[in-house]
Amino acid sequence: MSMTEIQYISDETGNTVGVIVPIELWREIESERETAYLLKSENMKRRLLEAKDRQDGIPLSAFD
Repeated sequence: MSMTEIQYISDETGNTVGVIVPIELWREIESERETAYLLKSENMKRRLLEAKDRQDGIPLSAFD
């Protein structure tokens, strides 16, 4: 199944009642929804942008 292969589920009268999407596509959708939710808050938006631009921190090698 390719990432764009979406399957539609219909009831007995032909109305579409659901879909099956590949897991990769679902994870992408969920990630975008989570980001959109977080960006609704001005405080969270500011924090995320600050974290994105942050250059200091603990290097991963410190955990070896």
